[in-house]
Amino acid sequence: MNDIETRLKNAIRAVPDFPKPGILFRDITPVLEDAALCQAALGGFATALNGTRIDAIAGIESRGFLFGLPLAIELGVPFLTVRKKGKLPWRTVSNKYDLEYGSAEVEMHVGSVKPGMHVMVHDDLLATGGTAAAAAELIKMQGGTVSAFSFLIDLSFLNGLERLKHYDAEVVKLVTY
Repeated sequence: MNDIETRLKNAIRAVPDFPKPGILFRDITPVLEDAALCQAALGGFATALNGTRIDAIAGIESRGFLFGLPLAIELGVPFLTVRKKGKLPWRTVSNKYDLEYGSAEVEMHVGSVKPGMHVMVHDDLLATGGTAAAAAELIKMQGGTVSAFSFLIDLSFLNGLERLKHYDAEVVKLVTY
């Protein structure tokens, strides 16, 4: 375990039985309350992604915006929003995906991904990989390439990485449980 992972694990709060019994929720708000730790996390992402072509970062609503936008600013690339259906005000491209119980749909503005653009998908947490894969498909639908995925936390026991393997993209995760 490296220093940034140790510092993040020490800050991330484990909340049992939230949002329902049997779930151990990983609460990142203590990380967000520590500016130095946030800066270290951004540095961890930037270092791990050094050498990966990234023309834009697509952050997944809503916690993917928390580190995705500052990282885009740090790297000097555009930040693209991936939101739940019905939350974007202009023309959109959408992708429906299956959840454990039911389905969900994510959208991006049409034209936010330019053909040939190399885009990194960012979210706070990788669980089953469904949302990240749905976002990746939105990028591909617009002619882009997914060059990387990044996550603050990987819940490895849910095997989300398996769902992302076929994108042949760099995967960066700062903390693994």
